[in-house]
Amino acid sequence: MSVTESGPRVLRTLSDTDTLCVNTIRTLAMDAVQKANSGHPGTPMEAATLAYALWTKFLRHDPKDPQWPGRDRFILSSGHASMLIYSLLHLTGYDLSLDDLKEFRQLGSKTPGHPERHPELGIETTTGPLGQGFANGVGMAMAQQYMSSKYARSGYEDLFAHNIWGICSDGDMQEGISHEAASIAGHLKLGSLCFIYLDNHITIDGTTELSMSEEVGTRFQAYGWHVQHIGGEDYTGMCEALEAAKGQTDRPSIIIARTHIGIGSPNKQDTSAAHGAPLGADEIKATKENLGWPPDKNFYVPDEALASFRQAIDNGARMNKAWRDRWSLFETDYPEVAAEWTQITNRELPEGWDKDLPVYSPEDGAIASRKASEAAINAIAPNLPHLIGGSADLAASNNTTMKGETDYLPGSPGRNLHFGIREHGMASITNGIAFSSGLIPYCATFLIFSDYLRPTIRLASISEGHVIYVFTHDSVGVGEDGPTHQPIEQIASLRAIPGLTVIRPSDGNETNEAWKMAIKKQNGPVALILTRQGLPTIDRQTYPPTSMLERGAYVLADPAGDDDPEVIIVATGSEVGCSFDAWRTLNEEGIATRLVAMPSWELFAAQDADYIDAVLPPTINKRVAVEAGRSFGWERWVGNTGLILGIDRFGASGPGGKVLAEYGFTEENIVSEIKSYLDR
Repeated sequence: MSVTESGPRVLRTLSDTDTLCVNTIRTLAMDAVQKANSGHPGTPMEAATLAYALWTKFLRHDPKDPQWPGRDRFILSSGHASMLIYSLLHLTGYDLSLDDLKEFRQLGSKTPGHPERHPELGIETTTGPLGQGFANGVGMAMAQQYMSSKYARSGYEDLFAHNIWGICSDGDMQEGISHEAASIAGHLKLGSLCFIYLDNHITIDGTTELSMSEEVGTRFQAYGWHVQHIGGEDYTGMCEALEAAKGQTDRPSIIIARTHIGIGSPNKQDTSAAHGAPLGADEIKATKENLGWPPDKNFYVPDEALASFRQAIDNGARMNKAWRDRWSLFETDYPEVAAEWTQITNRELPEGWDKDLPVYSPEDGAIASRKASEAAINAIAPNLPHLIGGSADLAASNNTTMKGETDYLPGSPGRNLHFGIREHGMASITNGIAFSSGLIPYCATFLIFSDYLRPTIRLASISEGHVIYVFTHDSVGVGEDGPTHQPIEQIASLRAIPGLTVIRPSDGNETNEAWKMAIKKQNGPVALILTRQGLPTIDRQTYPPTSMLERGAYVLADPAGDDDPEVIIVATGSEVGCSFDAWRTLNEEGIATRLVAMPSWELFAAQDADYIDAVLPPTINKRVAVEAGRSFGWERWVGNTGLILGIDRFGASGPGGKVLAEYGFTEENIVSEIKSYLDR
């Protein structure tokens, strides 16, 4: 059936059972928010009819096997409406009980204030910061399109043809990240993606007229999306619109639904009062009466409604079995293809995936770690079909292109991703790829622009997403671009994010180890901090092997003989080279010095106390940290009496080597500073 592209639909009436189901969603949301005395009741209420149509008529899911590979993905981008997804999960039979709903927003419950990624419970991604879920959906659609293109074979296309459905709000539409993500989704013609936009005209501060007058549908048409308009209570129209969206194979879809926040509430419908606070006991009673609901029953789920919702269990099991039966045939017909797909979706690394990494010697001369990273990517990629990634229009500078692999283009998805100048959207899209399919995605930009990615990196950490961030041009060594492009506080800022592993390799061989760690660490994101300038290669025949990177820090060099160190230099990344020269000079001048390479604070902090004390003995309190970045935080490793050679001002325009020298990162200055420190 055709669906008009614009204009409201005539209101259609739900059946009695449908109405009972919709109002069950609404009243559970009201009751849970009221009991918690915190939350957002109005949006679950307004979305109930549309979500009911999606979850019971279109969403392919199995409540008893939530991670079934053939399932559709659902994203509640408007995460403040979390009681909507919690109610749907409970009602359709997932491992979320009515008691769990009663513990909404309570410490340790399965129903936190905003959805947090738990695919085993049916929650695909962490949402709440607006626009993030929308962009995650774009990543999931890219992953679906890529995996289908790579692994589907004639007659088996349906095995890989799942859809990505989402619900979003005015806030999602206003946040800049959704603009970035919507643009690239339209460009890539992601036909498996459909979002329902709840156009309720209300934000926390009042009506959207305060800050928004654009025509959202026209904007999305310009992006290349399929756009439909319906009324928020138009159940039949919603079903028709969803069916039409499924038919769009070469463009993403958005269904703009004119909804009414807090619908049914006599005094708070269509007001911001229904947005971020409980309706209140009296208003809930009046609303239930308005909906024909028993006013004095809380968390009431009528048997008829529950029986209707729980049909999802049998329906899901039937779809799941049909998919697995088809998969068995596919395995017989294409065993090698099926085996590789299974390995990816199970997040298993193939044997020997890292066997072709190069080995560098001092004779190779100075090598920028961004160049070593490029070599690592291209050594790993042929052996690791999981790997997919790209850059924010900086691939030639970040050195992130997989040679011999095709680009991800409209209708032709390859492994090299091109995000354009959309760093924020890039990061969230990459999260969506990681959450969706077993692929290991990386994205790249200059370290200075990590600020654009920071909100999304934080969500990857909360969600324990396996994402790799490649940040190059790591210091004032960038040079002539000047202070706007020279990172100072960025490394400290990234280290402040719990769950993010930050690694600054000191040479080409350590860069290999950094990539190995990033690939193997599946329970959280990793940021690789890489140089533009060349770094000398440490002689690993004489000094400890780069496998020590896994410990986060290690003794790179000690004084000759059995002398106990008088002072310890702790250096990281590009500053290990000049610190090594300083270590040599100090020991030659009779100052017993230990040099510790510390590529990763996080990995080192995770070691046992005995190892940490062996590297940084508590009895040696003369310690010096060397890093061409903010000194903030180094007290953790060198103590309050330690010397920190960092940069606590912005950079300067000039050749990189001269700027580094001006800021004190030379052998001569490090030696001089340490001598003065010891004299004090």
